[in-house]
This record gives sequence, C-alpha cells and structure tokens, in this order.
Amino acid sequence: MSRLARTAWVIEALAIRLAKSRESGLSLVLYTALRGWIEAGELAAGEALPSSRQLARELEIARNTALAALDRLTAEGLVASRPGAGLFVAPLALAEAVHQAPALTRRETLSRRGDRLLAACAPSGGGHRAFAPGIPALDLFPREQWQRLLRRHQQRAPEQWLAYQATGGLAALKTALCDYLRLSRSVRCTPDQILITQGAQQGFELIARLLADPGDSAWIEEPGYGGAQVALTAAGLSLVPVPVDAEGIDPQRAPDGPVPRLIYVTPSHQYPRGVTLSLARRLALLNAAERHGAWIIEDDYDSEFRYSSPPLASLQGLVDQAPVIYVGTFSKVLYPGLRLGYLVLPQALVEPFRQANARLNREGQMVAQAALAEFIEQGHFSRHVARMRRAYRSRQAALREALAPATAMGLTLSTGHAGMHLLAGLDDLVQEQALVEAGRARGIQLSPLSRYFTGPATRAGLVLGYAGSHEQEIARAGDWLARVWLGLQCPVFQR
Repeated sequence: MSRLARTAWVIEALAIRLAKSRESGLSLVLYTALRGWIEAGELAAGEALPSSRQLARELEIARNTALAALDRLTAEGLVASRPGAGLFVAPLALAEAVHQAPALTRRETLSRRGDRLLAACAPSGGGHRAFAPGIPALDLFPREQWQRLLRRHQQRAPEQWLAYQATGGLAALKTALCDYLRLSRSVRCTPDQILITQGAQQGFELIARLLADPGDSAWIEEPGYGGAQVALTAAGLSLVPVPVDAEGIDPQRAPDGPVPRLIYVTPSHQYPRGVTLSLARRLALLNAAERHGAWIIEDDYDSEFRYSSPPLASLQGLVDQAPVIYVGTFSKVLYPGLRLGYLVLPQALVEPFRQANARLNREGQMVAQAALAEFIEQGHFSRHVARMRRAYRSRQAALREALAPATAMGLTLSTGHAGMHLLAGLDDLVQEQALVEAGRARGIQLSPLSRYFTGPATRAGLVLGYAGSHEQEIARAGDWLARVWLGLQCPVFQR
C-alpha cells in the first residue's frame, strides 16, 4: 500500500473513532488509537504519520487537539520527527527485543510447587447432588431466623468493625464457642485460645506455615481428606500416608523415615472410611507425637452427627497439655458459604497464630461472627443440630433402603453410626471406575474411594453422601446405583 493510501487509511480510521466520541476527549481518542495500532504492529516502525495540520483539516478538529496527541506519542518515544520529512513511527527496539526474547524468560507454566498443588486438587464434580459428600441439608437451614440476626447486628455494627481487625475473632463468638466445645466435645480451652478463621482450610494452611518448614514430613490418614492433603502439599510438606483400619489410623504402621512434624487425623469419624479412632490408638498417637516432637491436627468436621451414641470426647481433651490443635468448621453444620471456622490452640501458640493470621489473611465478617454468637447463645444452634441429626438419620435410612437389593447380594456399606456419608465397598478399581463412568453418563456424581489415597489405592469403593438431598432424590439415585451394581455383578440383573 502506498504512503498516500496508508495515510488516508489512518485518517479514515481516526474519523470513525472520533465520530463515536464527539463530546469530549478528542485528543485522548487520537492518542489511544494511534498508540494501539503502533503497539499492535498495524503501524510499523518507520511508517509515516499524517501531520497535525493534515489531521486537523481532514478530521475537522482544532490543530492543538491533533498536536497534543502527537506530542504525547513523541514524548513516549513511539513517534519520531524527521526535519523536513514529517512524523514517523519510531523504531521500537525495546519492544522488539521483548517479543524476540527466548521463551524461557517468560514463566507461563506453573512452578513445581504449583504443579504438585494442582495435581492434588481433584475436581469437585457436579450434576446430581444425591451422593455428593460433605454437602449439608441446606434446605433445612433456618434462613429467615439467620437473616434477622444478620440484619440486627448489621444495624448495630460499631465503627471499628469496618477497620482491620487483629483480635483473633469476636470475643462474644469465642466465648460462646468455648462454652459449647467444653460441654459437647470435652475440649479443654479458654476463650482466648480460640482463633476464628475463614473455614477449616485456612486453619490447615496456618498450621502448616507456622509449625513446619518445606520438606518436613506430615503423617496423614490413608485414605484421607483431600482438603488437608492439599493444604499440606501447598506448604511444601512431604506427605507420609499411614494406613487406616477398623480402629482408625495405626501409628505402628507408619513408614520408617524422617520423624513427622505434623500428624493429621479425623478421630471422631474418619474421613472417608467412617471409623472411630479407638482409645488405644488415641493414646498411641499422643505418645508418638510426644516422642517425635510433633503436633497433632485434630479435624472434628462433623462430630455433631452421631446417631447411636452421644458425641465423643475430643482427642485434644484426653490428657493435660496434649500436643493437639483442634480444628472446627461451621461449613458442615450450618452452610459452606458462611466461611467461618476456628482453631483451639495451645496457649503458647495463641499469640503467634493471631499475629500471623491478622497479617496474612486479615480478619473480617464481624457481623456474621456476632450473629453466630447470638445463634449459639440463644440455643438456635443446638436445636438446628438436633433437627439435622434427625433428618440425616432419615436420609441415611432412605439410602440403605434404596440399596437393599444390592446389599442383599453382597454390596457392603459402612456402619453409618455418624457423619454425612456411607462408604460402599467394591470388588476392585475396575468396578469402581465403571460405576463412576456410568454415573457421569447419567449426570450423577459418584466419588471414588481411590481418589482419597495419596499413593496407590489399596481398596475400592464409593463415598456416598446423603445429607444434602431429599429422601425422594436419594431413593431414585440409590435405586439406579443398585441396579447398575447388580448389572456389573450379574448381567442378568441389567434392565
């Protein structure tokens, strides 16, 4: 294209831009358009530009408007003036050097730590919620009552709640939690030992950052909870899987190697196998922690939901000065979107954790904390837990009834004495994968037990959540699962 034609093209394109911006800022429109074309390479280095007089005449604008745009481009080194010849796009040596730099100078891939973290982040799935584990009965949450509490505390909120906080949580909530935990879980604590977090996951991350260094070892249950695995992996720890059997994690079967700095357990209701850590194993675990100088992370995520006995005493409260950090959350008992959890810390760790949390995560949600404190103090929390416990017992029964044809033919289910899911044992990983794929085709989410192993899976099964769905939904999905399982066992049952 000739120089004359290129100049005409530039003027025409600028006229279109200006037609859309006749109100004000014409100089900025010219500048932005020309700069964009230069940076995109549409106006190449050395190419001539219209003069300020030509732009003013052709575009019917003041010459000062055109001069302002061109002067700004000149000042930024994008346009150069040649005496007697006019304005030209400047040679962009710096920009070309950036574009021509070797690919290795720009990190578009994840770090090695990022790769490890992403590999540990299993997809959450989707589709049918009948079997989704960890989802509470959102339909039973007292939303109107909760909204009233939120509105009242929002209206009464003091000005300091709008500022940064560094107290470790609202005093009223820590006091209410302390009373609840001492009575219901035999936790040994005072309100100042409680640190309010934005869920259990944040608590795991704080523990891993403050109490371990990259490369340190952490014992974890095998199979075990993926959220804790991800948090410890993200902190650069080396995960050491310790087998879980009918009595829970077995410290005697921990592999030889570096001593652990952290030990993660779910003693009240092991996730995902559903067993309870026996007293002998609890004492052995405490002894192992003392021997190795390790901290135990006690995740008590759904301890409120026991159906054949009262809630069990915590590991933290078993002995004086136990090397245990107790982790709790309201995601399972209220709703996940609340994003409130807590740590019960040994006294020596309270101040370091409070300071680090205030700096790394910032504190907030003071209105929600105040509403939750009142929710607990007025007895709404305990009544809601009792209602959920009755509903979950009924929903578990619906799942067992739907799966009865399969269990009569040999499908094994966990005891279901507690929690929000059942574990269905399967013959092998081939059968597990076949059922997962069949569910995916049907739009039903099935969580394979193999996903919860950090090493090679030694058992196959399905983690069947039942808390988040109505009995009718559970019955339909359970009937489907029973028929598919029977079809895999005995093709004559397929229909």
